[in-house]
Amino acid sequence: MSSTLKNIAITGASGSLGSVIFKKLLDSGKFNIRVLKRSTSSGTFPAGVEVIDVDFESPASLEAALAGQDAVINAMSVYGDNRPHMALVRAAVAAGVKRILPSEFGANLDAPLTRSLPIFGGKVEVEEYLKQAVAENAAISYTLVFNAAFLDWGLEHDVLIAGSMQAKPVIINGGDLLFSATTLASVGAAVVGVLSHPEETKNRSVRVHDIVLTQNKLLAMAREVAPQKDWQIVHADLDAMVKVAGERLAQGIVDMESAGPFLAKATLDPEYGCVYGESELDNELLGVKGVTEGEVKEMVKKYLA
Repeated sequence: MSSTLKNIAITGASGSLGSVIFKKLLDSGKFNIRVLKRSTSSGTFPAGVEVIDVDFESPASLEAALAGQDAVINAMSVYGDNRPHMALVRAAVAAGVKRILPSEFGANLDAPLTRSLPIFGGKVEVEEYLKQAVAENAAISYTLVFNAAFLDWGLEHDVLIAGSMQAKPVIINGGDLLFSATTLASVGAAVVGVLSHPEETKNRSVRVHDIVLTQNKLLAMAREVAPQKDWQIVHADLDAMVKVAGERLAQGIVDMESAGPFLAKATLDPEYGCVYGESELDNELLGVKGVTEGEVKEMVKKYLA
């Protein structure tokens, strides 16, 4: 594999994560960017950026769009239909794309217990397909980016402490469970870092985070920046949450109420590899600088005050 990855295709470039990755790629000035989007997408992109409409139900359409690309980044949402994700990686392999970054962002899928969670079945399917493809064709390679919890996105969307926007935070298992967390910008920086260090990141997962937190630490910040709110804590048991969520999934109910507890399990349970130790991190290699508690407090103020 050539050590240079110059022509980069990206899907999901107008989404919450994809738009940040796209901007980091653009701002780096290192790459020729090709955006692959559905014809129904309303996303807009700067003049001069190549944009191609693709049909994810047509292998020929995807393969043509990926022709001549050194790498492809999938930033589409993974929850729901996994067929577009599989279609993309199959087309990338068929088109001879050198480096494939699937939509593995988030939880640590190197942890066996995390891999076993039902909401990650699609991610595991993509990963196993890629590993088999690499075994059969040495010209193909992949990188999996594991960034644990999304920090700013999780605060903005009331995920890291559900109910915080209504001052009724759900604190799980006492609130002192440690978890790694990463901003969208740092995930974008990590992607640029992967593409800039192809040999060091070839056929493996990379792990990045900005900071290790607890729910109680975030709650203390929220109380400090918004003392006027009547904070009413709701305590919850993680295993009980997962049990109810599993029952919902067994009934065919697939929504955030069903997925959320499994995400919490992957984010908070120490047996699920949710805290990255310093020796595990690829921050330095990939240019992820981290954030301070003061910077986290400013995020809390922005979204919860």
